[in-house]
Amino acid sequence: MSNAKLTSFVEQWRLYLVLFVMLFCVLAIGWKVGTLHIVERDFLQSQGDARTIRTVPLVANRGLISDRNGEPLAVSSPVTSIWVNPQEIGAQHSETVRLATELGLDSDTLLASIQKNSRREFLYVKRRLAPAEAVRILALDIDGVYGQQEYQRFYPQGEVAAHLVGFSNVDDIGQEGLELSYDEWLKGVPGRRQVIKDRRGHIIEELNTIQTAQPGKNLELSIDFRLQNLAYKELKEEFVARRAKSASIVVLDVDTGEVLAMANQPSYNPHNRKNLKDFSILRNRAITDVFEPGSPIKAFTVAAALESGLYTPQTVIETSPGWMMVNGNEVQDIINYGTLDLTRVITKSSNIGATKIAFEIGPDAIRDVLGRVGMGQLSGTGFPSEQGGVLPNHRNWSRIETATFSFGYGLSTTALQLAQAYSVIADDGIRKPVSLLKLDEASLQALPREQVIDKTISNQVLAMLETVVDPARGGSARDARVPFYKVAGKTGTVHVVSEYGGYEENLHNSLFVGLVPASDPKLVIVVIVYEPKGDEHYGSQVAAPVFSRVASGAMRILNIAPDDLPEDASRELSSL
Repeated sequence: MSNAKLTSFVEQWRLYLVLFVMLFCVLAIGWKVGTLHIVERDFLQSQGDARTIRTVPLVANRGLISDRNGEPLAVSSPVTSIWVNPQEIGAQHSETVRLATELGLDSDTLLASIQKNSRREFLYVKRRLAPAEAVRILALDIDGVYGQQEYQRFYPQGEVAAHLVGFSNVDDIGQEGLELSYDEWLKGVPGRRQVIKDRRGHIIEELNTIQTAQPGKNLELSIDFRLQNLAYKELKEEFVARRAKSASIVVLDVDTGEVLAMANQPSYNPHNRKNLKDFSILRNRAITDVFEPGSPIKAFTVAAALESGLYTPQTVIETSPGWMMVNGNEVQDIINYGTLDLTRVITKSSNIGATKIAFEIGPDAIRDVLGRVGMGQLSGTGFPSEQGGVLPNHRNWSRIETATFSFGYGLSTTALQLAQAYSVIADDGIRKPVSLLKLDEASLQALPREQVIDKTISNQVLAMLETVVDPARGGSARDARVPFYKVAGKTGTVHVVSEYGGYEENLHNSLFVGLVPASDPKLVIVVIVYEPKGDEHYGSQVAAPVFSRVASGAMRILNIAPDDLPEDASRELSSL
């Protein structure tokens, strides 16, 4: 073959080779494109969506807590929390410092936290900013910094209702009080939605809602905030003036068993708990703290005496010389009251009289009455850490145990239990459940009512309790009187148990239990002041005045008609 032909063949072969290679490339590209569009389309589409479409949570707001008249006690407001993606912001040292400065945080601490969580994609920086503040931070346009909508709990009434309402934590989970008891009821169900985000995490389009967020259910409490505020103010004033260890008050509706007010001292601000060191301050003492009730138990000792058939209100009991020895222990009255009838045992609060009754009818008769009115049992409110108290049931009662039991030692109760027990006397001997929630008409109709004390006997005891507040009839609780209203009640001054055994000589708890108006009681109010300091420590001096002020205001707020008007005023009203 000549050189010319060889050269022509080689050139032609090269051309064909180039064309073949080009054709092969075209076919390979076509095959790959076809594969991507047909065979792997769904997979690639999902992978692309995964890099742009995100499922984000829809937060649900917590239910409203209000008083019986709709006054808000706990509300949820929208806020924004700032978070970062450590993998995105980690290398931006200067931007991290800038972010910390704008948020008022320590830059070194934030840098260390981001470095420590460098493998994570989510890290909270600051929770619950006001929406305007969050907008300002996000407007800095720092890569890896994002905002998330949440809800923050606010308590408009602050410390006034703190012990009852409680509070929730930063994750909106109930921690104390009714926020904890009804957490499942109050908390909402979060939703989910699909959105498209850009490479910086900003939402550029909302696609659809996968699940709608369901807000929590509202909770309507039985308390009347007008009464709650009054009770809190008066209790705090006395607590401070007496330099007491603590104090509690309960206002109970006789007809329904609803708690209209419940307050404690000392209290706390649910919005500012950072510097709280004494966590006992969080307790709702009216429900969780037990104490020996002392003299208020004498009303039930007398009820047991009347039930026995051995006593009438006029039965005479000799209490001279004002003291007696029981198993080597001295039982005494404040003074020698001499001869008393059963009514005046209540009026004068005679320990000797109560002891002699107990010796005759036996301690089990008294215990039976106390059990029927709810002592030693949980009241059923469902409040966290509620205590049922202790109602002793000795197999063999010693004489000193019998004696002290008759006038309120050797057993324990809570302020709420004591209010429930006295509501039985106030309501013709009928016991009903107590409630921290407002009861609707259907609930009131279905309310279980049990006759636990004969109506005649409960009315007799009620009449005896009226004498305690009437100075003209020898009563010592004159400071418990309420202008234009009859009052029935019982004082209590109880020695505090010593941590070394026995009782403290100079430490007392001061109590008063009052029913108003006595002619047809609508409210039971229990006031207890723990360990007041100063010269005055009797229940008639410390607790009774608080009752008087709260009861006076309550009668006005609830528009309850007076039952003790002067005769000329009564005639004038009747003529209208």
